[in-house]
Amino acid sequence: MLTGYSRQTSYRRLLVAPYGVRAGIIERIERETKLAADGQPGLVQIKVNSLVDEEIIDALYRASRAGVRIELTVRGICTLRPGVPGLSDNIRVRSIVGRFLEHSRIFRFGNGSAGSSAEPDGGPELWIGSADLMHRNLDRRVEALVRVTDPTAAAELETVLALSMSPQTRAFELGPDGNWQLSRPGADQPTQHLQDALLRRTVDRTE
Repeated sequence: MLTGYSRQTSYRRLLVAPYGVRAGIIERIERETKLAADGQPGLVQIKVNSLVDEEIIDALYRASRAGVRIELTVRGICTLRPGVPGLSDNIRVRSIVGRFLEHSRIFRFGNGSAGSSAEPDGGPELWIGSADLMHRNLDRRVEALVRVTDPTAAAELETVLALSMSPQTRAFELGPDGNWQLSRPGADQPTQHLQDALLRRTVDRTE
């Protein structure tokens, strides 16, 4: 594809831009939307640096209205407005800025299951890759997302997503008015920094 001699646009374990990343993400968001409309739990979790693509944002709004729980960690630019009544009630957006550049892109779709993303059939889908949700990444670059099925890797990524949305993790919360506010856990909840927590996990495994 890079040389221009291949026209392949679909793969077994890859979503590849400029043809397949936006369509693949929207397809999975719409699957969660249908599950929620049918009375099953719907879940979308995304961690990226930027979210500005209108088609993906519209799909997330439709999913929220259907009852899908949507958790977004967006370090920088985010043009989606969470918490707007009747539009995005079920969407939360957080931004985490720390010592190191938050550069991971993680996508998790519940797929009607509360199990692990490493389940080969019928379980949640978990993807990692290089693409932010911007026009330049989705339309004008070759970017790739790959599905994670290794149980250990999937568990680690699920931990990153859970810690990112934890009320104890220091983060900025985006409000329906477009303003960011520093989250403040309760007085009985100690504040933690995501990067410090992940570093401690790595050190504990090596000691």
